[in-house]
Amino acid sequence: MEKLKERWGITSNLQIILILIVFAINGSLSAWLAKPAMELIGLYKETTNGLIYWPLRILIIFPVYQLTLPIVGYIFGQFKFFWEFEKKFLSKLGLGFLFKKSE
Repeated sequence: MEKLKERWGITSNLQIILILIVFAINGSLSAWLAKPAMELIGLYKETTNGLIYWPLRILIIFPVYQLTLPIVGYIFGQFKFFWEFEKKFLSKLGLGFLFKKSE
């Protein structure tokens, strides 16, 4: 746990537990929200070939996960951690411009 605290720049074991809970809840939430998103675009598990359905669902889960992570983090009092995590992660993907302040 000490390595995680050092790596994440946090000091308490409670914060580690809350962060891990947020990751777990948000993973399940984003997978759950992907189903209605797929149906919204007219793709249903029962009528769409699995080779098309599952890769598209995974592609939809990714942005849903990114959008809901700070929200779930906020609910658990960890917004600052997850906002910084989000900015760092998206910057590594080349999407850091989304967080740059315009001058």
